[in-house]
Amino acid sequence: MSAATPQTSDAIRRAEIDLSLRHPVMFFFTSGAAWLAVAILLGIISSAKVHSPGFLSDWGFLSYGRVQPAHMNALIYGWGCQAAFGALVWLMARLSRQTCRAAGLILTAGHVWNFSVSLGVICILAGKGTGIPWMEMPVFAWVPMLLAYAAIAIWSMIQFKVRPAGHVFISQWYILAALIWFPWVFATAHIFVHGFSGSPLMAAAINAWYRSALLFLFFLPAGIAAAYYLIPKVTGRPVYSYTLSSLGFWSLAIIAPWAGMQKLAGAPIPNFLPYVGAAATILVAIPAIAVAVNLLKTAAGAPETVVNSPTLLFTVAGLFGLLVTGFAATFLNTPAALPLSQFSLSQYGFDILALYGFFSFVAFGVIYFVVPRVTRREWLSSRLIKMHFFLSIYGVVTIAIVAIFGGLMQGHAQEDFKQPWENAMTYSYPYAVAITLAWCFLLFSNVWFFMHLALMWLRLGRRSSHPTLLGHGHHDDLHDATHGPEGDIDNAGPGSAPAHSHAH
Repeated sequence: MSAATPQTSDAIRRAEIDLSLRHPVMFFFTSGAAWLAVAILLGIISSAKVHSPGFLSDWGFLSYGRVQPAHMNALIYGWGCQAAFGALVWLMARLSRQTCRAAGLILTAGHVWNFSVSLGVICILAGKGTGIPWMEMPVFAWVPMLLAYAAIAIWSMIQFKVRPAGHVFISQWYILAALIWFPWVFATAHIFVHGFSGSPLMAAAINAWYRSALLFLFFLPAGIAAAYYLIPKVTGRPVYSYTLSSLGFWSLAIIAPWAGMQKLAGAPIPNFLPYVGAAATILVAIPAIAVAVNLLKTAAGAPETVVNSPTLLFTVAGLFGLLVTGFAATFLNTPAALPLSQFSLSQYGFDILALYGFFSFVAFGVIYFVVPRVTRREWLSSRLIKMHFFLSIYGVVTIAIVAIFGGLMQGHAQEDFKQPWENAMTYSYPYAVAITLAWCFLLFSNVWFFMHLALMWLRLGRRSSHPTLLGHGHHDDLHDATHGPEGDIDNAGPGSAPAHSHAH
């Protein structure tokens, strides 16, 4: 028997890695997609109650005070964290060239995470929430969540440790950062808020820091890690600037931990803390712009590939979302805008912009790239993918713009001491209606996305050597180097990439 060529050996290795992670990765992606649909449904109900307080008023567990935090917790811990876990463990295994030997443990940890989040959300709806934003789940939930996270993350760190000696990829910087920062942020906040019965004021300050840190020190690096892998991989082009890569990473690491306290501007805490928080949040624009410009310049060299590849289309849209997030962070934390955004819809709009407009779009890009590889099937319908993309764009742009600017109008009315406070709600009424409609579009698109994904997990996808493209279908003159040497999704078994160089 002749020896395998290096290219074939590499394809076999990639297929082994994909196979070893099939069940945990598909579990995280599919259960995350289900939680996303739940979160959006709860978002519709909570938004509807802003402009129509009588909506479902006979059901106490669907009161605004319960359903709104349930909506955010389902979005953050049900969808966001699980999408990030699936992406991070797969990316680290691929970049470290290591098969996963603990798939069963990771899958078990995923079930524990899901069970804890389910109990937590149910308790919030039952009126047992803590009332602390983004930390509303009862205290009993966060310990098993942290233990489950440890079981998920530790194997990725081991894979990095035992990787072949050589270059450390930019994506690996961000993966390690996200994996290390998450337990620091999560454990610190919960220990100081729930573990010690200290000052309620300082608990509020720590909670404000937690919300910002979870966004900037976990979701941002997780999304950036995926984008730094996907765009060079799919376009076949090197990253535009290594200097910008370094600037983006180190500026995020130095600036982001200081953000968050500006949410308590005017509160009786040391006066410098809100100013430091506002300045740091404004400066988050530096890593956001450095990363987005660097990767968009990389993608700009292959415009046709961007248009046709589902992976690139979502990822590039997410990078534009990152740019807008950076500008919004600057705008909303200036001295003029901060009093108007502090207690209005604007903060909600910013959170959705970062969580959905950036992170979720990149996560969708990861899913469209990874799932055909771990299931060895191709996506069934390009129409469903296009519908998912355009309805998601419409929905999230509407929510972000309407919530941010509607919130500023609401904040302006709140600051007018000559008018009754109720007038502020009148100003926000049309914006709340628009947000409800936008969530409806997102629900419609994501229900179909979940069903599409579930069919792939059941291995009912398309058996084909050709990728599911969005533009002109498959033909030889299209840059199917688009999906480059990864073209071994041919259902003919691992190692046949050279014979199918055009496959996704």
